[in-house]
Order: sequence, then C-alpha cells, then structure tokens
Amino acid sequence: MKTHGQNWARVLLLASFAFLLQASTTAKAQDNDDDRDPPGRVARLNYSQGSVSYRPGGEDDWVTAVPNRPMVSGDDLWTDEDSRAEVHVGSTAIRLGSKTGITFLALDDQATQIRLAQGSMILRVRHVDDDDTYEVDTPNLAFTLLQPGEYRVDVSADGNQTIATVWHGRGRATGGGFSYTVVARQSATFTGTDHLDYDLGQIPEQDNLDRWAFERDDHEDHADSANYVSREMTGYEDLDEYGDWSYVAGYGPCWRPRAVVVGWAPYRFGHWVWVGPWGWTWVEDEPWGFAPFHYGRWAFVSGGWFWVPGPVVVRPVWAPALVAFVGGGPGVRFSAGVGVGWFPLAPGEVFVPGYRVSRTYVNNVNITNTTVNITNVTNVYNTVVVNRSTGVSNIRYANMRVNGGVTVVSHDAFVNARPVARNVLRVEPREIEAAQVSHRVEVEPVRASVIGAGRPAPAKPPAAIINRQVVAQRTPPPAPRSFEQRQVQAGGRLNQQPLVRPEPQPARPGQPNQGGQQSQEGFRPFGPPSGGNPPARQQPRVWEQQGTPQQETRGTQAQPENRGAQPQPGNRNVGQPDDRRTQPEMRSAQPENQNQPPENRNPQTFRPPPQREEVKQSPQETRPLVRPAPPVEERNQQHEQQQEQKFHDWQQKRPATPPPQPPAQRQQTSRAPEPKQDKQPSKPDKH
Repeated sequence: MKTHGQNWARVLLLASFAFLLQASTTAKAQDNDDDRDPPGRVARLNYSQGSVSYRPGGEDDWVTAVPNRPMVSGDDLWTDEDSRAEVHVGSTAIRLGSKTGITFLALDDQATQIRLAQGSMILRVRHVDDDDTYEVDTPNLAFTLLQPGEYRVDVSADGNQTIATVWHGRGRATGGGFSYTVVARQSATFTGTDHLDYDLGQIPEQDNLDRWAFERDDHEDHADSANYVSREMTGYEDLDEYGDWSYVAGYGPCWRPRAVVVGWAPYRFGHWVWVGPWGWTWVEDEPWGFAPFHYGRWAFVSGGWFWVPGPVVVRPVWAPALVAFVGGGPGVRFSAGVGVGWFPLAPGEVFVPGYRVSRTYVNNVNITNTTVNITNVTNVYNTVVVNRSTGVSNIRYANMRVNGGVTVVSHDAFVNARPVARNVLRVEPREIEAAQVSHRVEVEPVRASVIGAGRPAPAKPPAAIINRQVVAQRTPPPAPRSFEQRQVQAGGRLNQQPLVRPEPQPARPGQPNQGGQQSQEGFRPFGPPSGGNPPARQQPRVWEQQGTPQQETRGTQAQPENRGAQPQPGNRNVGQPDDRRTQPEMRSAQPENQNQPPENRNPQTFRPPPQREEVKQSPQETRPLVRPAPPVEERNQQHEQQQEQKFHDWQQKRPATPPPQPPAQRQQTSRAPEPKQDKQPSKPDKH
C-alpha cells in the first residue's frame, strides 16, 4: 500500500508540473504543426445504416454523416440506436454497432488512435508494419493491437466496463496500474477504473454485429481490384461493385465506372469542403467515389473516362483532389459571372499541392499516384513554387481540352459546399482556353466550407458520452482548433499561407520500450516506466500475406465464461497475419527490424518515408478528454498466481483444435462441391 501511494504521488506531481508548462507547450506544439507534412492517409466513411452523425474536429456542430467525406484527427462519429457504420483506413476496416461514439485522436502515417467512449467496435487489421500503432482508448483502459487480426472492443453505457475480444491476433490492455495480454480466441472483461477487475473467457457466440462484419470481410477478401491496386489505397473495396477493369494501351490496367449519367465528368458530381491541413478537398457523391478522386489520374479514351491508378506501391499518398484550377484567382470573372473552374489531371501530369508541404512530399504524392519522371516533377515544382510563377499556363494539359472536361461553378457554390452538378456555369470554350491555369485556388473558406454538406443531425451522443474521459497509453496530438481560431491566427488569409516548408530532419533511432509502454519518435508515453518491471519486448510487425484466402465456414464459439488469465511472458501468439481461419500458434518471438531505406526501394515496394518530429506536450493540454494510463506496477506473487490460475482455467475450457486432415482427405474434400450460401455478402449502401 505504501508503494502504491508513492506511485500515485509521483503521478500527481508530474501532472502538476505539466499544468504549469501548459501555455508555453501549447504554443510550441502549434508552431510545430506548421512544420510537418500532412499525413499520407485519412479515414473514409464508406457505409452507414440508420442515423449516423459526424462532427468535424474542433467544431461544435453535429451533422448527418456524408459518405466519402475524409475523416482526420479530431473528427467524431456517432451511430445512434439501431444504426451501423463502416470506416476504412487503408486496408483496415472499423465497424461500429448501435449507440457507439468514437473520436480519431490520432490518424497519420504511423498511428491510428481511437477514443471509444461507448458502444461496440470491430476492427479488421490486415497488416501491422514496424512503425504502425493501433490503439483503442476506453474509459478504463488502453487496448493496443499488436498483430494483424480481428478484434472487438465493447464499452458499457456507464463506461465502467470494457470487453476486449480477439478472434485472431494479439492485444495488450493497459489500465489500473497493470498490463494484460489478450491472445487469439480469448475474451477479456475489465471492470473498474482506478483498479481493474479482470476476467477471462471463451469467445462468445456471434451476434448480428459479428455476422455483419464477417460478411463484409468475406466480400472484401475476394475483391478483384486488389489485383490492380494496393489494399492500402483507401476506397479500393467498392470499385468491383460499380465498375470494370480493362487494359488500355499506353496506360495499362484501368478502371471505368459501369454506369454514369449523361454529361458525367470526373470531379463534377460532388462538392468541395475545407479539411485541414490540406485545404480544399473534393467529396464525390457516388458510393465508389473515393479512390478514383484521391489517387491516380483520369484519362479520356475512345469517348469515355478511365481511371488510371498508377504504379502499385505499398501505400500511395492520399491527395485532397488531383486537379488543376482554371480562373481560381480573386476577382476572376467569366461571362457567366465570378467563378472557379477545374479539371482532372491526366496520367503523367504533375500535381503541385496548394498547401504547405516539403519538396519530398511533392515527389511522393506524384510518384505513388502516376508514372512520372522525377525531372518533370522538379521542373514544374521549381517553376510554380520556387520561382513563384503566377500560373502554369505554359503546360499543355490533356483534359483541359476534352469537351466537357472543365467544370465551373460560382464562388458562392464553391465555398458553401453546394452540389456542383446542380450549379455548373456554362462557360464558352474560348474563355476556358484563355483563362489562367493554377495549382491552387485563391478562395478563402467560410464556416460552411468546414461543416460540409451534412444537414443538422437529428441525433447526437448524450453530453455524458461527449465529455467522457478515456485512458490512453500514447500521447495524442493536440485537439484541433476551431475554424474561427485558425482563421484569426492566419489573419483572415487561411488559404494564402506560404507553401514551402523545410525538409524534415531524419528521425532519430527509436529507444527500446520499457515498462510495457511504446516509445516512438514524435510521441512520448504519458507515464514514466515502472522501475521494477523488466523491459517489455515489442512484437515484430508483419506484412499481410497477399492472395485470395481459402473458403471457410465460420462456426460459433462457446458462451463466455468469466475466467481470466495473464499468459506467460514467453508465450506470444504469432499465427497467420491474414487468415482468421488458421488456429493461433503459441510460440516465443523476438523483435525484428524490417525497415529499409525508402530511397533504395523500387516503385513496386515504395512506401513514403515517415515525417516524424518530436512534439512534447502535457496530457492536460493535448486532449482534455484523455488521461494517462497509470504507471504499470510490479506484480506481487499472489497476483501472479491468480493470473496463472485464470489462464489455466481458460486453456482447459477452450474448444479443441481440429486435427489436420491426411493429404488424401484434403484432396477429396477439395473436389467436393461447395455448399450454397444462404446469405450473400452485404453490399455498400448506394444512397
């Protein structure tokens, strides 16, 4: 008891010291935000059923969730009663059940950190790289996903209980001064806040949310588009449903939408929103309209539009809109009135971001999305950014000369997130040819640009859930500021900031983890490492095994039993990284360093280097709804004996693994006709 009191005294002392440094630290953190490249990935709301509400980071207004709206750090999502939602971050699927509220505390190239205040969330993580972190923060613990697999986290209505279920993979729950490992085929229940009561049981029988999530997984596992693009391209999973792949001479495999309305053109049937730090961002109306508008290029071939995804890379860099603007300067007037025009970039044409980035970022966002010569990228960048050319009209853009390829709307429709297709201005071709082409549009956003096209939400989470704190192991970035605050800081010129930023400094080598806490460049753990615990080794992260998985008939497991355990330190569940069907293997594993210099990788395996810079903040000023997990204490002998007994009880109760079939039986089984499925995989909502 004396040791426990001393530990809490240290925590309170550290918290008090952090509070005193709050003002200066906040200013430094905000300054550092201006010197980091935007992340190369975002989240996408690709499916919703029932009443789903959304709140942009830093704002107070809840609106109806709009499909294909990019979600970034700070954004909130709420699924009301009898509602569901699905969000993708690259190949990772996040599925929300009824009355569930989440916040993306961090979403960047390395971290996916989610605040789960209440409800049920299922995560399908296809692979985890060396630098990746997946963490779910609940009111009483932080749950870190250590391996590819399928996980479910449930938080009770009062926030006093968290249930972590692992079908496949391995996770670590940290809270109440202890750290617990949850391995495949376990369901662990944690009750309490300052002190956690821990019970362990078998996987419960599947409910409707489980079955829905598994059907969605099966549908995605067989996506034909994964043969042509990386699974880390957010939005690829909906391409098969609405279009077809074909070979186009000069471009290779291209995708074409199966049915479009008369007069359809890329970047016409949707609206513009303002998303920081990128700025003007396109949101397409079609259910398939995410990947083709944030990756690759568009080509007009034989009277139709084809999407050209570009080279297949590990993780292509997401872009807000791969377009060039026509007449985007202030006061630009067509005969139809003051307006803004744009057209899609064609394969090989250079995209110059209209937001603050480094020179390295410009290379990455181009070479991961189209086949382009680096020399050409350098020439265009130097002309437009370094030499500050007023435009890029000397470049001949292919799609600018396509009949109907340029879209023009009024200034009012552009900034107020209005449907573009309903507000198109008719502009004579000669006016478009004479207009100046620019890489950015000189139009300032308004509040409606940030809120977007969503209507005021009929349902939003109760105040108790909105204001409920969660426990976190890693320090999230500061909460985003409101649109008004950012606009004041920019002197009313939010869209006219300097574009050139210094090149990022190389990241220092990471230090080994201690006390079960992760230590990554650019983040620091909340609490200090516990003095008595041995260093916890980090499980090596592995890439997903590619290929079509074998068919499987998913069975149900036994009812959960309240028995818990802490696995032996040497037993680590490795298993198969991309196959829920394979039974887990328990073995010892050592960490590995799989990083390679990105400059030595060819386009087939290229992954942009992480832009990580150290930002030191106190927990109080970074996120008022996040509190640090207490330092992990050293377990006494009685505690270890209890955990050992719980693990033994669970192991004795779990279902036996079916014995392997002889080769002859496997061959005979493979020839047998497959049973007909009662249900077809669910399809994305078309509305």
